[in-house]
Amino acid sequence: MGAIFETIHNKLTAAFSPTRLEIQDDSGRHAGHAGATPGGESHFNVLIEAEAFAGRPKVVRQRMVYKALADELAGPVHALSLKALAPGEPA
Repeated sequence: MGAIFETIHNKLTAAFSPTRLEIQDDSGRHAGHAGATPGGESHFNVLIEAEAFAGRPKVVRQRMVYKALADELAGPVHALSLKALAPGEPA
């Protein structure tokens, strides 16, 4: 995995201690599109399950993740597809 993937993984793990974390570099499907970079690591799909999301609305969960990844979203990451779940919620 690349450096940006590792950074996303490390930051989300540190911020939320997730019970489930799946990160997929989806950059290959966006080659030639706006924001795509030749080396990839510009478009990601993330599924994160953490107790921190319990009882919080979807938009609040997204803001929590966006805050944790603010540096990446301001720079190398062009797009992030996100599912933020509380334990036990269906994906």
